[in-house]
Amino acid sequence: MTSRRRPELVCPAGSLRALQCAIDAGADAVYLGLKDATNARNFAGLNFDDAQIRDGVAHAHARGAKVLMALNTFADARDPSPWYRAADKAVAFGADALITADSAVMAWCCEHHPDLRLHLSVQASATTHAAIEFYRQRYGIQRAVLPRVLTIEQVAQVARHTGAEIEVFGFGSLCVMVEGRCTLSSWATGCSPNNAGVCSPASAVRWHNGPDGVQARLNEVLIDTYAPDEPRGYPTLCKGRFLVEDRREYALEEPTSLNTLALLPRLIDIGVAAIKIEGRQRSAAYVEQVTRVWRAAIDAAMADAPYTVAPDWTETLAHHAEGQQQTLGAYDRPWR
Repeated sequence: MTSRRRPELVCPAGSLRALQCAIDAGADAVYLGLKDATNARNFAGLNFDDAQIRDGVAHAHARGAKVLMALNTFADARDPSPWYRAADKAVAFGADALITADSAVMAWCCEHHPDLRLHLSVQASATTHAAIEFYRQRYGIQRAVLPRVLTIEQVAQVARHTGAEIEVFGFGSLCVMVEGRCTLSSWATGCSPNNAGVCSPASAVRWHNGPDGVQARLNEVLIDTYAPDEPRGYPTLCKGRFLVEDRREYALEEPTSLNTLALLPRLIDIGVAAIKIEGRQRSAAYVEQVTRVWRAAIDAAMADAPYTVAPDWTETLAHHAEGQQQTLGAYDRPWR
């Protein structure tokens, strides 16, 4: 077991207001992206232009917090220059680290910005210490964000055997379809989630009133059917209800949010360097409230007193959970 260290609280910033709310609520770092295809959350109403990044970095640094820039999509082989320019911008704007998945981008940074701190994005889908060590030794990555598919024991195994820092997701929507590169969504929509900004582009979403209720489709693929008074989630393939052996159910993944508050002391004992909150597409109010809960939880877990999950923390997070449901996800597999 490694010595106990206080993990950084890394929070989402889809807008300048969300960035300010996260920092002021106690985030140690925020992650953000540009308004272009270099960023995996590239859709209307989100992200930062040059002036906003400068303001955001100034706000964070004035309060002792860090800004991590997400350059986490895979470069277009026909013209990778936008990705290289984005890395240049990260340095020019004073970002504290670049979150990246593309080895070509990493190589560019090694050659042109050797002092820029690199974090391996969850998009790289590195789930073993050997994979992480490859990126660390070849490209100098200093932190790896683990995909949400590992048990707590597997996270501990990875952390023990790599020289890179380990960052894990603590709260937010789950994605296990190869972390944003789902070929099912690509097939249904004609757009790669890698650079469309979302796995279900708005242009592909269809709502139809039918005899059995309201149908949600991605193009012509039926995702779900809702009763007239039933709450409707945004249609994604992984969280649709399908007929499987004459049973209609969530065949791939239920609409629920990851919540690891109960595992926080264990994650700290493992030596996890950072806890990440998902949700750059969510509101500034979500960012502020979730950040406050996790700031209080991390501080409590590091204190000498016994750690317990406060009821008001659970209530707040439940309000923001997808489908009003929460899970430990792959961290806890009771059937194993």
